[in-house]
Amino acid sequence: MTVPPTPQTPVTVRVFTQRFSATARGARLARRLALHQLDTWGIPHGTEASDTVALIVAELAANAVTHGRVPGRDFELSLSLVTASVRVEVSDPHAGVRPPGPRAVRAPGPLDDAGRGLYLVDALAARWEVVDREPPPGKTVRAEVDVLNWLSPAGRPSCRPADQYAPSPGGETGRA
Repeated sequence: MTVPPTPQTPVTVRVFTQRFSATARGARLARRLALHQLDTWGIPHGTEASDTVALIVAELAANAVTHGRVPGRDFELSLSLVTASVRVEVSDPHAGVRPPGPRAVRAPGPLDDAGRGLYLVDALAARWEVVDREPPPGKTVRAEVDVLNWLSPAGRPSCRPADQYAPSPGGETGRA
């Protein structure tokens, strides 16, 4: 007896990959292009999902520039949009000490000058990890943000940007 094939929902994976100079300007450009790419994929500027991914990209890119910089070598940003999440990967060529992974990041003290970047990533990402860069040398920090609640089945945003306000019935401006 032959079992008829079960219809499966197609999975669309969208990928954006770009190398940037290991400078503050490169880190800023990575964040801006990530926001533009998310908007192209149907996650508009100003939504919680867009803001979360932008913050994670900014922190990981800043870490790549600050701690993973090798003179003459770039860092790489890769974004992937899969069925229910956006995966952010930032790779740098520095083969030295790896940053702490999930559940190993300690909260920074109120007077600490550094240490807040991965703490924010740990708080905002649904999942994240530090892996060896392919191809070596270096490392990749990979973080995922769940966007199932922010995208409709058709891939259109299902929420309004966070900065949109509408007048309330009493005439005051408030969150829509």
